[in-house]
Amino acid sequence: MIDLGAVRADTPGCHDLIFLDSAGSSLPPSPVLDEVLSHLRREAEIGGYRAAAERADSLEEGYSVFASLLGCEPHEVAFTDSATRSWLAAVDAMGLSPGDRVLVTEVEYHSNALGLLNLGIKIEPIPSDASGVVDVDALRDMLDSRVKLVSLVHVPTNGGLVNPVKPVVEAAHSVGALVLLDACQSIGQLPVDAAELGVDVITGTGRKWLRGPRGTGVLVIRDQSGLRPRLIDGKAAVWEFPDRFTLAPGARGFELWEYGVAERLGLIAAGKYALRLGMSSIASAVSSNAALTRESLASVAGVSVHDLGREQCGIVSFTKAGKSAEEVRDRLWDKGIATSVTYSTSTQYDMTRRGLTSLVRASPHYFVSPSDISAFASALTDA
Repeated sequence: MIDLGAVRADTPGCHDLIFLDSAGSSLPPSPVLDEVLSHLRREAEIGGYRAAAERADSLEEGYSVFASLLGCEPHEVAFTDSATRSWLAAVDAMGLSPGDRVLVTEVEYHSNALGLLNLGIKIEPIPSDASGVVDVDALRDMLDSRVKLVSLVHVPTNGGLVNPVKPVVEAAHSVGALVLLDACQSIGQLPVDAAELGVDVITGTGRKWLRGPRGTGVLVIRDQSGLRPRLIDGKAAVWEFPDRFTLAPGARGFELWEYGVAERLGLIAAGKYALRLGMSSIASAVSSNAALTRESLASVAGVSVHDLGREQCGIVSFTKAGKSAEEVRDRLWDKGIATSVTYSTSTQYDMTRRGLTSLVRASPHYFVSPSDISAFASALTDA
């Protein structure tokens, strides 16, 4: 179980603010903050190169940390500067052509869709079932040998549903298609195990539920995917002869030489923090907070919760009658409560289908207390 007092003591920002925006950019715990700041100070003392060399073992340990967190091998882990950078790097390595078919869920994220459209790829949304999750039977009917990729958003940006993964993987692999799991909103709040799920690629960010620094991301390239990066630099390969090079093994060929070392160390610290708490305990605490939030909102006049799915997680999306999403967000902020707004431009298929243009998004992490949630519901009455 999560020790609420201990994690709140580790989260300075939660004492003066009711923070309900971990789906946007969460509050880092003190070990993450300390790691980042101490390394920046060290860079100021001896320079970036020497400071990084001093932490070489810690940086290398990061691959094992995230392998443990994501159920893969250390050589299958690469670090990037964002979930989107991870996603684009993986898709670029697939060598898709305009004749290939790419299937996406109806909760596909805009950056993913835009990346495919920019390549001239026609994307085909898989229908959702009555609960709002991807319809696996409909997926099976759509599959043929021309399908090269199924892009699966695990948890969308605009609500609390959790898409099934293993049935999608089994169906896609039956025709030789790759499955790319966008775990941007699930890493850090739900267990994500690459080996168990059978996915080929996982992409994620540090700044959300994992509580790491901004400008950090992770990419898992499973050996089974057979992917090889098209664009590389001096981190990804050794230039051994004028006309030859050797690519770094595993996923490290997808990394770039330049990165924020302090931020990377902070990301690794965030991964260790999550492992210490245990992902099962985290998932249980987040689920309980989200359920309490939905229950509390049900008693607020004019508020409608819009979350879909049979299984629901830590994102709670809602509207208030007669108020714009921005107005609700800003009034809550004035009362010391952080939420955010999600727009139809971010999840075009889903929100257009449901006739929604914008939603207020509350995402209570495990460090949020029941009294925080009660105060949020009370404040929303007048928001």
